[in-house]
Amino acid sequence: MTTPSPAIRLGLVGCGHWGKNYLRVLHSLPGVNLLMASDRSPEILARKRARYPSVEFTDDASRIFNSGKCNAVVIATPATTHYALVKAALEADLDVLVEKPLTLQVDQAEELVALAAERGRILFVAHTFLFNSNVAAVKEIIEQGELGDIFYLKFRRTHLGLIRDDVNAVWDLAPHDISLCLYLLGASPTRVQAIGSMPLHSGREDVAFINLAFPNNVVASIHVSWVDSNKARRLEIIGSKARIIFDDMDLQEPVRIYHKGVTPCEPNKDADSFGDFKYIFRNGDVVSPYIETQEPLQNQCNQFVLDCQERRVPISGGELGKEVVRILCAVDSALLAPA
Repeated sequence: MTTPSPAIRLGLVGCGHWGKNYLRVLHSLPGVNLLMASDRSPEILARKRARYPSVEFTDDASRIFNSGKCNAVVIATPATTHYALVKAALEADLDVLVEKPLTLQVDQAEELVALAAERGRILFVAHTFLFNSNVAAVKEIIEQGELGDIFYLKFRRTHLGLIRDDVNAVWDLAPHDISLCLYLLGASPTRVQAIGSMPLHSGREDVAFINLAFPNNVVASIHVSWVDSNKARRLEIIGSKARIIFDDMDLQEPVRIYHKGVTPCEPNKDADSFGDFKYIFRNGDVVSPYIETQEPLQNQCNQFVLDCQERRVPISGGELGKEVVRILCAVDSALLAPA
C-alpha cells in the first residue's frame, strides 16, 4: 500500500487582485494545508478573515517566513517586490511559487536560481498558461509533427485595463507569450526587436510589438496592449502542413487545426522557369479537437504541490523564469534603442 505524501504546509503572500484566486484554489486543494496568509491592506485582511477563519492572516510577510509553521509559500505580489520576498523565503528554507515575472533584473533572477539550488528548495515561477489544458494539447500536436516544420508564431494579448503602475505592458503581459514560445519551441530566441508607445503618457509603454528570432528560421511576433478595447488572448502557429489557433476567449472551440500548408520543393529541371513547381500546396479539413476544460491556476498549483512532494524540477522552474526575465530585459533595451 502506497503511503500518501505529507500535506504541504503553505503560506500565501498577497491576497489582492490575483492573490485572491490563489486563496480560493489553495484553500480547497488536496495535499495542501493553507495555514497563513498576508496582505498589506487592512480592508482585504478583514474580508479574508471573515471568509477563511481557519487561515491565520497577518500584514507582515516575514511572519510567514519565520513562523516555522510552513514549508512552502506562494508569492502573489507586484513584480517589484518579488526579488526581496523570494530571497527571504528561500533563506528561510521554504519552497517558493512566485508570480511572473521572477524578477525585474537578470542578475537578481540568477541570484535567486543559485540560492534555490544551494538551499535545495523548489523555485517555481507561475507562468500559468503552461498549465492550460489547451496549451498542453497544442504542445502534443506540435510534437506529433502534425504542423510539419514551424514557420512562425503570432501572439495577441490585449485588453482595456488593468493598467499597472509598477511595470509597463511588456512586463505585465508578455511573460505569458514569451514563456509559451520557450515551452512550445524548446529553444531561446537569438535576436529581439521591439517597438512601443505610451499613449497614456505615464512614462511606461502601454502597447508594444515584439519580434523574436529563434533557431531553424522560426520567428515569433507578440502584440501586447492594455489600452485596446478588444480583449484578446490568441496564438497562431503556422507550419508547413497545418496552422493551429488557440483562442483563449473562445469557450466553444478554443483550439482549431487547419490542415492547409505550403512547402518548397526542388524546381522541375524541365520547367520553363525557376518558379514552376516551386511550392507544394496542401488543403485539408479544419478540426476542432475536444479538450477537457480545466482551471489553469488549479493545474499549476497541483503541479507545484507534486513538485514539492516529489522534489522534482518544475517545467516552469527558476531557469525558465530567469530566461523569460533575460528576454524581457532585451525587449526593454530594444524599446529604448533609437529608431
